Amino acid sequence: MDEIYSIDYVLEPGRSEWMTIGQGIGAYNAQQAGDDSSTPLCFVLRDAEGTIVGGVLGETHYDWLYVNLMWIRADLRDRGFGAQLLTMAEDEARKRGATHAYLDTFSFQAPGFYKKQGYREFGKLEHFPGKHTRYFLCKDL
Repeated sequence: MDEIYSIDYVLEPGRSEWMTIGQGIGAYNAQQAGDDSSTPLCFVLRDAEGTIVGGVLGETHYDWLYVNLMWIRADLRDRGFGAQLLTMAEDEARKRGATHAYLDTFSFQAPGFYKKQGYREFGKLEHFPGKHTRYFLCKDL
């Protein structure tokens, strides 16, 4: 007996869609590559009042650190906080067994900063978005 399938456009995917698809690809990936041991990582920079004025968010999986987001408030840039945050994330990743790191950044963000920290470009998408370029960088830890 033939089964009938349909494909629906979902304007705003909810938890059910994300969980089902995410668990499906997660199970397949684990079957192929083993448990990724994904663990979140976060360091924040706070001012004297405790307000977050910068930080880095990422995760370790397999033997990699993924730097997902990094931001420093504009008036605090070029004061060494970014380098400190990135070093702390890399050090924590090493403690977890990571031997490599990767991230992406836009041409209007911080590719030069990451290159100064030892990251090297392994790919780019030009005109993403518009006149800008999206860079993909990695580093051996």
